Amino acid sequence: MNYSAADAFLSAPAPSYELREREPLLPFVSDKYLSLILTIVIYWTVGVFFHIIDTFDLLPTYRIHPPAEVSSRNKVTVPEVVRDVLVQQIIQTITGILLTYYDPPDYVGMEARDIWVLAHKLPFLSLPIVSFLYYYGFSFMKIFAAFFVLDTWQYFLHRAMHNYKYLYRTFHSRHHRLYVPYAFGALYNHPFEGLLMDTLGAGLAFKLCGLTIRESLLFFSFSTLKTVDDHCGYALPFDPLQIIFQNNAAYHDIHHQQFGIKTNFSQPFFIVWDKWLGTQYKGTRNSRAEVSSEIEKKEK
Repeated sequence: MNYSAADAFLSAPAPSYELREREPLLPFVSDKYLSLILTIVIYWTVGVFFHIIDTFDLLPTYRIHPPAEVSSRNKVTVPEVVRDVLVQQIIQTITGILLTYYDPPDYVGMEARDIWVLAHKLPFLSLPIVSFLYYYGFSFMKIFAAFFVLDTWQYFLHRAMHNYKYLYRTFHSRHHRLYVPYAFGALYNHPFEGLLMDTLGAGLAFKLCGLTIRESLLFFSFSTLKTVDDHCGYALPFDPLQIIFQNNAAYHDIHHQQFGIKTNFSQPFFIVWDKWLGTQYKGTRNSRAEVSSEIEKKEK
């Protein structure tokens, strides 16, 4: 919109509007259910992708652990992992349906009026900037806030699971049967822990930050992708998630080892709580050989 058109828009009375329900992204399923379906599709698509890389040893240079460690050090079988992940995803889906059951649908039709009102509240910003904030900027801020809420919830629960023996032995020790994490084992948890830490944590972030259905679709999908990537077992210098986030596969792998199990509690996005509360691992992890050597020393 050029200057004259923007000026005319702002000088005119507030635009009229007529609300209508937003059309779903896909005609055969509502956005609400699409967000639940996508988390499962993303989880298994990315998990199988990394499983293929594991099976054919396509990226040996970037493995955090040698292949032999997966079978020799892990205390759980692949079928057990798949079973427990499916149980958690069933619980996750049911909980998601209950959490959003009474949520009203998204409505559209008053965008022009909203932008008009916002532009008058922020007269120091140009109309294109106000429009960008309305369509994208505020959504990004809300999703970013949801990241922080989820991180906060998971950090303190995760830390409590390690600091209280009953919680660790009863619930969280199951996840740590995977000493050498792999992608589709990301949600291998005790069902109660999975409900409390992952499902309710994400639901709380969704509710507290007031995400719309479309925003929640992005939030849940990205959270799932990030969680799987954090457990993939590869330190990939070309993976954008591992480049952007310090809390990545190498960072979380430390927490799965005996020498780092009382550190690196943050997940899945940022490491601020580890930094602020002094629980970040202080050792060095510069090469696969060094990792293996450190493991052998600690476990003898």
